[in-house]
Amino acid sequence: MVRRSTRTTRVRVLPHCDRGRRTSSRKSDLELMTSIRPLVCLFAFLPLTACDGNNPIATDTTDQVIEQTSTTSPNDKAPRIEISAPSSSVKNAAITTTSVSEPQLLEYETAKISESFGEVTATVENFVSNKNLNGAGLIVVDRDHGVRYHNHWGEFSSDRISLIASTSKVVSAGVLVHLHERGLLDLEAPISDVVNYAGRLGNITSAQLLSGSSGIPGLRADDALYICMFLPTTSLQKCASDGLSIAASDPRTVSPDSQFRYGGISWQIAGAVAEMASGKSWSELIHEIYVEPCGLKSFGYTSPWIPLRAISGAYPDWDGDLSLLPPTDNPHIGGGAYATTGDYGKLLSMHLNDGKCNGQQVLSEEGVAVMQQNRSGEMYDSFIGYGLGWWTKEIVNYGGAAPEASHDPGPRRLRDPGLYGSTAWIQPDDGFGVYLIVESTSDIGNQLAEQLYPLIESAVVASND
Repeated sequence: MVRRSTRTTRVRVLPHCDRGRRTSSRKSDLELMTSIRPLVCLFAFLPLTACDGNNPIATDTTDQVIEQTSTTSPNDKAPRIEISAPSSSVKNAAITTTSVSEPQLLEYETAKISESFGEVTATVENFVSNKNLNGAGLIVVDRDHGVRYHNHWGEFSSDRISLIASTSKVVSAGVLVHLHERGLLDLEAPISDVVNYAGRLGNITSAQLLSGSSGIPGLRADDALYICMFLPTTSLQKCASDGLSIAASDPRTVSPDSQFRYGGISWQIAGAVAEMASGKSWSELIHEIYVEPCGLKSFGYTSPWIPLRAISGAYPDWDGDLSLLPPTDNPHIGGGAYATTGDYGKLLSMHLNDGKCNGQQVLSEEGVAVMQQNRSGEMYDSFIGYGLGWWTKEIVNYGGAAPEASHDPGPRRLRDPGLYGSTAWIQPDDGFGVYLIVESTSDIGNQLAEQLYPLIESAVVASND
């Protein structure tokens, strides 16, 4: 494949700079804890995640009940600080082909793009039919040409809102990178500089929390110690405080930057740090950093697990009705976002265009590059590759062997897949990004993504020639 030339960016560490019924009581949450355990198991052993064979995930188990203590009263909201906004069967569906600035394409250009993506269209259509899915959505964005392809099948349309589970992680990590660049927190500084309840784990940094490198246990099977991350009736600050207190006594906790642990309470802690550093709620941060500058129509965060009884690992019985998601002060930072295909496409375009949305600088060019670095490999020689929210190398199962070295590793593809079948990926060197959504399972979503990787790459090259 002939790839386009791309700029070389020198990367350094950034300077500091039942349905619809709301669970109304703590008792109701506790009654659901045991039923949530299968969900934790599914999260923990998704075929999306990896573990360093030399630095395997801690397998110690304990029957000890760890008392939850807190060194502060984190129930109060973070102090508000006024900061300026950043400068910041299958139904037929129409194919959208526009650029970021929405120019009118000539007829022959539209025909060329449609022809280039013909195999992509047929592949998704056949997959949806063969797997008896309710539909799918797909958007392909190009650094230089904007939206190259935007299509929906079955029940999906440009207005459909879907839960994206772990495909939230890149977006969440970007919040802290943005705050770092504004001097409100330091990604490489101890979180004790920001929160006063970190205790003996206060030396952990935000960068470690976002890269699976904090040493705190990640998502594990049948582990209810960190169940607060699934509870909508607590607060992000309270959950983070409890999580840090538990992790301090958890024998599975190891030194930072020594083992990779995917997901888990670390992301709630990162969200709490962002709230405290900015003096704003997570919802306010998402609106200020992404929704306004990028013009997102239906993007936000929630805690869907209890309100939607989303505890089986398969997509819940939810058609995008936001009224069924009650407000929460404890959004799930590592997996609680919802979006339309168009919304996520705009976020990917931002990552391809030096951090800009509609001409506004959401992230710096350097910040985007830092998120894409293989931090886990660089910091502690892990064979897996994980940056700040992005998987940067081939994904294997927990406990799996390291992939064999290849003289031709293929294109650099950064991915952020999710439990419910969503997958986002960008190929920065080739200048395009993709968001795929099926409302099913991670296995189904990954099967389709694997089929589409080479097809979309070829289609983008053909449409740009």
